[in-house]
Amino acid sequence: MIRLPQARRRAGIAVTLAAVLTLAACGGGGSPAASSSQAQAVSQADIDKAMSTPTELTFWTWVPDIKKEVALFEQKYPAIKVTVVNAGQGGPQYTKLRTALKAGTGAPDAAQIEFQYVPTFSITKSLVDLRPYGADALKSQFVDWTWNQVTGSGGEVWAIPQDTGPMGMLYRKDIFDKYGIAVPKTWDEFATAARKLHAADPKISMTNLAANQSGVWMGLLWQAGLKPFEVTGADSVKVDLNNDQSKKLATYWDGLIKDGSVSTDPDFTDQWYQALNRGQYATWLTAAWGPVFLSGSAKSTSGKWRAAPLPQWDASKQTSGNWGGSTTAVVSGTKNPIAAAKLAEFLNTDAASTKMFATQQFLFPATKALLADPSFVQQKPAFYGGQQVNQVFSAISDTVDAKFQWPPFLDQASKDWDETVGKSFADKSDSGAALDQWQSRTTTYAKNQGFKVNP
Repeated sequence: MIRLPQARRRAGIAVTLAAVLTLAACGGGGSPAASSSQAQAVSQADIDKAMSTPTELTFWTWVPDIKKEVALFEQKYPAIKVTVVNAGQGGPQYTKLRTALKAGTGAPDAAQIEFQYVPTFSITKSLVDLRPYGADALKSQFVDWTWNQVTGSGGEVWAIPQDTGPMGMLYRKDIFDKYGIAVPKTWDEFATAARKLHAADPKISMTNLAANQSGVWMGLLWQAGLKPFEVTGADSVKVDLNNDQSKKLATYWDGLIKDGSVSTDPDFTDQWYQALNRGQYATWLTAAWGPVFLSGSAKSTSGKWRAAPLPQWDASKQTSGNWGGSTTAVVSGTKNPIAAAKLAEFLNTDAASTKMFATQQFLFPATKALLADPSFVQQKPAFYGGQQVNQVFSAISDTVDAKFQWPPFLDQASKDWDETVGKSFADKSDSGAALDQWQSRTTTYAKNQGFKVNP
């Protein structure tokens, strides 16, 4: 699920390599962290015994009302009791988790971890490899790209996908109709429409590219087929932020920003909410969680919005990126790895639990079954004029590139984006130079943490 406002929640910077080694060594709670990735597969008899033995688990998560799904798990496994703890959303929870792991006490058995933060925890050996507990067999149930987001280079399964955020475009049909704008299918059409709209009504932006939101930029890089980061080993990483394709993408956007066709307001602020409600943005480039979020945040615009895929760079090949989404991971040091692994599995694969996530917490599904479920995809919300919005995003989910990777120092990379590329958009300055700065700052930071960069 998305954390709002994500860019502002950076309680911690990625750990140093020294800290990596420290965390890897201590592992918390008594059960050696490293042993999880080397553990032998457990038998069904082991699982049956564990799930019938009185056990108490602690689960850190920020998902509202998740106790309902947990209750389903406890109903199936009455010997297992789960204490649900909201230890903060995103960054604050991660900081507490790192502190507990370093101290060797107080860490939960399982925790909510966003896709993009899985590498920052797996590289510190803070997560249990779930293969010994049967996680490999779950792969076919999930959208392909989500499974790649939770697996390691050695085939480890570090978490179970819970929800996703494939990116599409929400647009104001009434504004498009008024100014004779067709739904753009390519980014060239999008730019032409943006300038036409701005000329007709300078008060309306074709969209808002928030200068404080690196998550959207990552999603746009993802859609364009770029690979800004690649973890190549336990202490090595590729950083490729300022190549020609990245600069082409930045030039495209800073051109629209400089001529006023696209705004750069900070998102998830009062200014941004007011602009959405006043019709100052003709589109919102957002994720699959966006439709529900927008319907609650811009109620006065009900019936005026529709959904479409992102415009394409290559009209012959539909592609998209992802923004948001999270997983359930088992934390190294747990004394109950089988029960914790089965909790992660149950929450995110049980038919009743996954449907509850989609219909009560409005998380966008990661499972293929729910993405094909007519009761989900054929919903016709009035806010979108009766359009089957879930169907639109379900189809988009199949077009997300499966090979995109995150760095093990995402906090710093995102902070540096804000202060370089994002700032250049806000200031209408040279985005190419800003990309060079982003590359330099991120590379320097990674090296200072002990990583070999671009080996």
